[in-house]
Amino acid sequence: MKKILALGALAACMQPALAVDIKAGDWNVSVGGNVNAYYTFVDCNGGEVGGLALGGQALGCGGKDSRTTIGNGLLPSALVTSASSTQGGYDIKALIGIYVHAATDSAISQNSEVDVRQAFFTFGNAGLGTFKLGRDNGIFGSHPILNDMTLMGVGAPVQATQRGRVALGHIGAGYAYFGQYGQIAYSTPAMGNGLTVDIGLMSPVADTPVVAGSAYSADSTPQYQAQLTFQQAMAQGELKAWIGVKSQRLEPELPGTPDLTLRGIEAGALYQAGPVGLLLNVQRGRGLGILSDADQGRVRTTHFLAQGTYQAMDKLKVGLSYGMSENDDNTVGTGGLESNRNITVGAYYALNSAITLVAEGGQTRSKGFGGGRDKMNGVSLGGFFAF
Repeated sequence: MKKILALGALAACMQPALAVDIKAGDWNVSVGGNVNAYYTFVDCNGGEVGGLALGGQALGCGGKDSRTTIGNGLLPSALVTSASSTQGGYDIKALIGIYVHAATDSAISQNSEVDVRQAFFTFGNAGLGTFKLGRDNGIFGSHPILNDMTLMGVGAPVQATQRGRVALGHIGAGYAYFGQYGQIAYSTPAMGNGLTVDIGLMSPVADTPVVAGSAYSADSTPQYQAQLTFQQAMAQGELKAWIGVKSQRLEPELPGTPDLTLRGIEAGALYQAGPVGLLLNVQRGRGLGILSDADQGRVRTTHFLAQGTYQAMDKLKVGLSYGMSENDDNTVGTGGLESNRNITVGAYYALNSAITLVAEGGQTRSKGFGGGRDKMNGVSLGGFFAF
């Protein structure tokens, strides 16, 4: 269960827009973050699908028929500190992010699990581009998760992860988690044709199995990630489109274990026209996992996310999102899971510049290769405070 909780964790992905800035000579120190909490209630039917079946009782309802939690949404609460300056013709910056969760199963035990998921520095300029060294979010899969309407909400309120960590948004039912890696990455400067390229060498990782035992370890070569992004203002709105890839060789732990090279490709687009926003994203590859890298071993998986949002009023945005994650192969590592599907409807009300109130409802369905069906209905009510 600890492995499952770890897979459900999500870093605070954005610099706080309301951060407090402190000037000290040539340096600017920024302190910001967020605090969020949501009441979630889920009800589960069926316990027939194994593996990472997010709609089943084991994960969706934490082993119960129904369950309530007051905890974090897709993001944990966070304190993010950065320092930036221009030195010798280079823009330089260092950032450290510390993340904590709200919900536990005890009213007296210490809530002392602190997770430092981001600790990196960058340097570059408008002509050179930007280099990044340290620990940060992955490049592959960053666009769908950062543009998911449930980023400041809950999405799939999976109780096995929300207790002691966070909810899942569309992780495992729309896209794989982008992860955090030790990395050396480079981003090109903005080009006149609207193109940017991000490439990264990531510290190689082992598999993260949940059902079967660990079968692969990190190899001697790094994981490679790259992304091409196109952004263009149009007469009726703005279009952003992207293509991403990732690859890593994993080393078999035991003789006779099949070789595994994790490979993934992603394509997606976001179109914003006035109050209307549309998002489509597809990921496919072997070893992508349902939640994270190779969590089901040598399995080919497809993730799909579709989302529409509408700014109904100045302070109110509503949206509908649908995500699907599907396995091609019925192997031991899947535990019999063929697919997870989630549909979420949400309303996001900006009470002021710091607080967003959120109401979401949705359903998660899991299907097994053997024909089993599980279903989780869930509602979420709460808020997100950014500073």
